[in-house]
This record gives sequence, structure tokens and C-alpha cells, in this order.
Amino acid sequence: MSTATNSKGYADIMACHPGVTGSNILIVAKYDDDTTIKGCVDMGLFQEREFSDLNNKLLCQPDNLDFVLITHNHIDHTGRLPLLIQKGYSGNIYTSYITKQLIPLALSDSFRVLNKVAKRNNEKPLFAENDINLTLNRVVGCQYNQEIQLTPNVKATFLSNGHLLGAAMILVQITKQGYEDINILFTGDYNNKNMFFDVAPVPDKIKKLPLTIVQESTYGDMYSSDMTKCFEENIVSAIKKQKIVLVPVFSLGRAQEILYIIKILQKSGKLPISIPIYFDGKLAFKYTNIYLKGDVNIKEEMRDFLPENLVYVNKNIRYDILGDNLPKIILTTSGMGSYGPATTYIPRLLCKKDVLIHFTGYTSEGTLGNRLRTTPIGEQIEVAGLRVIKRADVEYTTEFSAHAKADEMIEFLQQFENLKLVLLNHGEQEVKEKFSQSILREVDTDYVGILGNEYLFRIGANGLIKTMGTKFI
Repeated sequence: MSTATNSKGYADIMACHPGVTGSNILIVAKYDDDTTIKGCVDMGLFQEREFSDLNNKLLCQPDNLDFVLITHNHIDHTGRLPLLIQKGYSGNIYTSYITKQLIPLALSDSFRVLNKVAKRNNEKPLFAENDINLTLNRVVGCQYNQEIQLTPNVKATFLSNGHLLGAAMILVQITKQGYEDINILFTGDYNNKNMFFDVAPVPDKIKKLPLTIVQESTYGDMYSSDMTKCFEENIVSAIKKQKIVLVPVFSLGRAQEILYIIKILQKSGKLPISIPIYFDGKLAFKYTNIYLKGDVNIKEEMRDFLPENLVYVNKNIRYDILGDNLPKIILTTSGMGSYGPATTYIPRLLCKKDVLIHFTGYTSEGTLGNRLRTTPIGEQIEVAGLRVIKRADVEYTTEFSAHAKADEMIEFLQQFENLKLVLLNHGEQEVKEKFSQSILREVDTDYVGILGNEYLFRIGANGLIKTMGTKFI
């Protein structure tokens, strides 16, 4: 497949991306004077069990990279940065200035979990703790909408993104005198809104550029109208029935959002203020403190998001809470149930009929949350080394998802006036294929490709030059 374009300068885009996690996209730009530039966007950890062996494999030699860009502070986008440093990368790692504040907490917590798993499996850890310190020394924080010169021929602009505090879309512009610019916009994990901060629109000058967009596709098969809101109703109903409610939450973003939802339920009178709210998870505490006090662009009216009767839990009172059968709400990390205090609460509450365990987001295959979803009530399940009969109600909701839905992503793509090519990443294969068909029907672009380990996409200033079948991993 090929189209007429400037053949003297091009960029190859490839991804180590057979699943949803492990985000890592390599860009290799070449010119006919033998100039070569290499960089990557994100260096995430594979979290699906079936792809865990890929965490040791990189798309290129780290010491050959000229730059690294990070879209946001989630481990499936940042978790292998210390490995990259360990294997020889010595350049800068560019993030938004807010992500720079958040990333030390995420990498330290991830190392603790990885180290524990490695010891349990009698394996060597993926990287050493000192590699985290070396990584953090390479991180450069960037302001939104400010051009950053990465190399003499590459500049980047971080753009506002509602997915997460500090999240960014990143415009990469590859330039060389005498050649047309190659413009690539990486959406990262994308959302058009966030309750805690305002999401700025894409600048008009960027909308007019000839663009290749690398677009996430997590919910490319789901529309906003498909979303069913059930969390508030389920929580209120459970408390009225004198149940204990356990809510596994992600430390950054989801924990703070659920705290605010509970506060609103209290203010509306739907949830009695006398019901204690317990909050457990050291990392979630640290992120919450940043929301409350940090210089992170939180709307002032949203700084006051903590509910009344809130108790921060430590390990000294955790078992006292479990020994009390009175109605209560417990928010705990981790969001998928497999790590953190959740592994203490779930096995002890799962066997009780007067309990609701309510997940608030995606639970990937192999996680405890996913296994709870597929285990019928009355059946046995292994949890943290224990055999437990599932008697509690277990509910799930995607209403708090930080990812835009298909219609919102289509609307996002439609605003660009000169869209040459869309490349899809970060989604299950069937979803990416379905979403690609929607884009071709509804967006003014000639080509949609699916990033993975099957094809390399070669692009020029005017979009697609050709694709090449290959295997990178």
C-alpha cells in the first residue's frame, strides 16, 4: 500500500503492543542525508499475565534513543522507565510538569509490588531501586502548550487531556530545513473532561496542521449512550440494607473521584453522615494530599472534596474495622483488587452475605477483580492463598472510566481539518478493528491503521507512505 508523498524524509512508527497495557511506541525518522532520529512515547509495564514475559523486551537499544516522552502517570505507560535507564538510556524523559510531581510515587510503589512478586516467584526483579532514582534525575517537566526542542530536528508540545491529573496529548513535529514537517499527535489515554480540572481545547493552529494521529481505542466499541450509572444507587441501597460496602479504587484519580461522589451523597441526604467512611491505601493518601494542597491546577471549588466522617486507615485499626459488622463504606487500593489492602479486605468480606464489593473501573484478565466477576455466588474462589465461598454481592461499573467513548473520540478526530492518517493503539484487537471501521465512516481521513507488533507504518509530511509487515517481539 502506498500514496504519493515526500519520499526524502519519513518517520517509521511501530509499537510493542499486543495487548491493552505495556504502552510503548517507537518513532524512527530518517532523511536522505543519512540523518536518523529515534525516540519513543511511553515506556509502560505489561500487566496482563499472558504478556508479562515481554516486560524485559524493548523495541530498540536504549542508548540509541534521542528522547523519551511520557503521556501520563499510569504504570502501563511509565513502569519500564527504570529498566530503560538500567539498559543504557541517558537522555531526558519529558512529561508534563504535573506528571513530574506524581511519577516518583508511582514508580516507587510499582517497584515494591514488582519486587514482592519477584521474590515470591524466585526471580530477579525487573530493575533495582537505584534505577528509580536515576530515572527521576532524567525527568523534565513541561508546561502545556509550550514547544520543547527535543533535538535540533524534533520539537514537542504537551496539550491538555482530561484522562488523569497531569495527563497530556503530545504533538511531535519532525523538522529539517528543506523538507516538509512531519506532524504526529499522540493522544495517550484520552478523555475530554475531568471533574477536578478544566480541559483546554486543542489550539486552532494545531487543528489546521497536516496530521497523523495516534489515537487510543480502549472504549472504541462503546458509546456514551451505552453507559449505565449504577454506583450511587447501589451504594445507597446497600447502606439502607445495613450492609458493609467495600469499594476497590485506583490510587490516583478514582480514589479522589469516589470520595467526592460520597460527599455529594451526604450533602443530598441520600447517605447518612453517621455512616463511617474508611479510606485505606498509603499511595492513595499521598495522591489525595497532592489534590488537596499541590500546585496541580485543581479547580479551587474542587479542593474541598473529602466527605464527612472520613477515617484514614492504618494497619493498626484495619482488623478492628473488619471485626465490626455495622454498616460502613471502605475505600481501598488496589482498584483491581490484586494488591494493597484490598487483599486483606476481600477474602474476609467475600464470604459474608451482608457485604457489597463494588469495583469502579477496568479489571484486567488475571486480576482478582476479574476472577470475582466470573465466579458465581455460592462457588469457591482462591483469594490470597485462601479458599473462600463467594457470598457477597459483587458489582462493577464503567461509569467512572477516564477514557473517552467511541462517539467522543470520533468528535475529537472530526475537529482536525487536514487529518492524513489515524493509527489506533491501546485497546483489545477486536475493539480496535471495530473502531477503525467507525472512523472511516465518520471522519474525513483516507487511512486507519492498527498499531501492534504486526506492522510498521511509514509516514511522511502528507501521511502514509507504506506499511511493512514485520515482527518486533
